[in-house]
Amino acid sequence: MAKKITKTAVEEAAVEVMEQHIIETPKVEIPKKPQTPKWEIKDRVYHLKGKTPLSSLIKGSNIYYFDEEKGYERELKYCSNQRTCFVDEMVGDQRLEHIIFRNGTLVVPKNKTVLQKLLSIYHPMKDVIYEEDKPVLKAANEVAWIELEIEALNAAQNLDIDMAEAVMRVELGSKVSEMSSKELKRDLLLYAKRNPRLFLELANDDNVQLRNFGIKATELNIIKLSSDQRHFMWGSNDRKLMTVPFDEHPYSALAQWFKTDEGMEVYTNIEKQLS
Repeated sequence: MAKKITKTAVEEAAVEVMEQHIIETPKVEIPKKPQTPKWEIKDRVYHLKGKTPLSSLIKGSNIYYFDEEKGYERELKYCSNQRTCFVDEMVGDQRLEHIIFRNGTLVVPKNKTVLQKLLSIYHPMKDVIYEEDKPVLKAANEVAWIELEIEALNAAQNLDIDMAEAVMRVELGSKVSEMSSKELKRDLLLYAKRNPRLFLELANDDNVQLRNFGIKATELNIIKLSSDQRHFMWGSNDRKLMTVPFDEHPYSALAQWFKTDEGMEVYTNIEKQLS
């Protein structure tokens, strides 16, 4: 006997078919427009870079700023009676005002927002002939520099004597050979404090130690550098070891050569003579 299909069963089946054919429209996320940083109302100080004359006048008119949003250059002018430094936004007469640095410094009070924005954002000479004094950024830079000094001094303290000699030879040359270990350690710590970034680069450079190794071998006449600085030879029999590539420093080239198979054999031989 055939099964009776009720109306309700038919409706449920139809709804199920419709649900299977419904395609959800994918949601498209609209990217948020980056917000312009809020302008902080405060007194601002600007300093000339380089020499600081008693007074210096910088251009306050006939200057231009490329507006990326509008897609063209806009003329700038500092006028004491206007609420903007953009000429195309000015209304009425324009009373031009001079921008003068006294003893290399210009203090702009918080109520002169137009001049502050001109100097801090739009002026083409910003960070070229003058810069804004930013205490927070200055403090952050000073902290980073002090931390770099500490890192360099710690590295210098733990450096073995051979590597210390290699690093200081870059700075002092052959004078290093005449220094005592205490003098070498002192100058190494002073150098690390004075030039921490360069010191760390040298301390982590394998070639620096190999250069020093080659220089020491030359000073002791174990190997020789030809008068034209084009060839390294054995000091005992003048047999050529290597040719210095054109436009390369002889000892830098020697350091690289020590890493080759032939160079490693010579390095081992020299090391035995130095020990």
